Amino acid sequence: MTFNEGSRLDPGRVGSRGRSAKGGLAIGGGIGGLAIVLLYMFLGGNPSDLGALMGGTGSAPVDDTAQQDLADRCQTGADANDYTDCRMVGTVNSLDAYWAEALPAAGVDFAYPGIVLFDQATQSGCGTASSATGPFYCPPDQTIYLDVSFFDVLATDFGASGGPLAEMYVMAHEYGHHIENLVGVFDVADRTGTGEDSDSVKVELMADCLAGVWAGHAATVPDASGTPYLAPLTQQDLDDALSAAAAVGDDRIQEASGGEADPHTFTHGSAEQRADAFAAGYRNGTLAACDAFGVTDG
Repeated sequence: MTFNEGSRLDPGRVGSRGRSAKGGLAIGGGIGGLAIVLLYMFLGGNPSDLGALMGGTGSAPVDDTAQQDLADRCQTGADANDYTDCRMVGTVNSLDAYWAEALPAAGVDFAYPGIVLFDQATQSGCGTASSATGPFYCPPDQTIYLDVSFFDVLATDFGASGGPLAEMYVMAHEYGHHIENLVGVFDVADRTGTGEDSDSVKVELMADCLAGVWAGHAATVPDASGTPYLAPLTQQDLDDALSAAAAVGDDRIQEASGGEADPHTFTHGSAEQRADAFAAGYRNGTLAACDAFGVTDG
């Protein structure tokens, strides 16, 4: 999925933070250690638990240099096609534009999530975010945190096929958690349980479904001038997104860590469940079609 080169981006919607002065994780380096912590996160771990080991919580200061660099480089859809961080800016802009209309149309007040792209490590309202914790949405500060180096790990360690829409899916999934927060899912879901039919899995599959809803409409979402941000999806785009969704299935991650898949411990859903949820959202195209908790009308 490519951006229309003439579409205009708003880099001001995305915060950019350079390398944390506190450094990275105080955990063994290398892909092995990284995969272990990614496994922890994808299986439902809270970054605040890791944060206790890495220097506390709270928001990090704005990085003026990193922010200016993002603003200078990420101006158009052509920039989004060339640079991963600009692609995230464009994805956020498109998600903003879509959900700012779709959510009120469903009778729900909309509020923009915070977005932070960072290098190595930063502070969040849920503890220390790092390249090893993977992307996540933090409900206390309603902010999405992402180190774009995660996309390399997704391909090399977990077998995702890559491609622009695979990367956009990750941001759209985390944005889906923000939509869940706004519609009240977090107020009714019991995320203490595990298993294929647990609320924990339903929350993740709903976010996958919401990512698919956006993807199905993305080619019609315009920038401020009326130019669509994105060109229509190709079958390859859709295959890439489904591959990314499947790659972070609980069974795939458990097997990648050297173990066997245990459905009783699932917190995010199997590869098949996650790919099916994204496809269902893409196919059905509505918030109500993704609602696993009965919190929306219709």
